[in-house]
Formats: sequence, C-alpha cells, structure tokens
Amino acid sequence: MENPFDDIYFMKKALQEAEMAFAKGEIPVGAVIVVDNKVIARTHNLTEMLHDVTAHAEMQGITSAANYLGGKYLTGCTLYVTLEPCQMCAGALYWSQISRVVFGARDENRGFMTMGTQLHPKTTVTIGVLEQESSELMKLFFAERRK
Repeated sequence: MENPFDDIYFMKKALQEAEMAFAKGEIPVGAVIVVDNKVIARTHNLTEMLHDVTAHAEMQGITSAANYLGGKYLTGCTLYVTLEPCQMCAGALYWSQISRVVFGARDENRGFMTMGTQLHPKTTVTIGVLEQESSELMKLFFAERRK
C-alpha cells in the first residue's frame, strides 16, 4: 500500500497555514515541520501581528519544533514551507541541523539560493512541491495589496 503521507500531503498542510496568514493580512507563507510522518509544528508568518521582522513561518516553526522535541537540533525532521526560505531562515535552519527542507515556490529576489546562503551540508532540499498553488497565493496577496 502506498504511503499517504508524502510531500504533497504535508505541503497541503503548509498551504493551509499560508492561507491563514493571508486571512490575517500577513505575507502568505506557511510551514509545517514533520518527524516520523507526524506534524510537530504548524506555523505561518506573523511579522505584522508581532511587529517582528524575524517572525517568519520558518523561524516560528523551528522554535515550536525544538520546544516539542525538547532540544535545539531538528535532525530527522522535514520542513515543508510554501516559499523558498530567505537567508535569515536558512541560517537558522543551518544551525538547527534540520535533515530536509521542501519548498513550493522560489523566491527569485530574496531566497537563500539566490542569495548564495548554504544550508547544513547534511540537509537535503526538494524544490517545487505545489509550486503553482504557493505562487498563486503569493501573487493574489500582492495584487490585492496594490489595489
């Protein structure tokens, strides 16, 4: 039998978080962190609500997952995030030693890959899972903002 807990399954959960951010007027980035097919952190951007430029979905997720696990390292965990992490988040992911990062849409302007930021050498990256859905939500958000 096929495992129902695949990248698409968990990225859909991250998209649900992004939709919550959108509803709050936050840039619609959502994230979940998973270990052993179990979601241990569900987060989205909170920079506007918290008046905190560091309150990105990934940063919130790292803190939540570390609290859940009772330690600072996220080895064995996978981050699913709707947008390519920025260099700040990539730095935090580096130090967390997260095992895997899966993201939807590329951030051609501020993403860690564009900026040349490195993740931990043992971290694997999967790009483009539900990319279209992630990108469309972001475009809709900014189109509404420009009205």
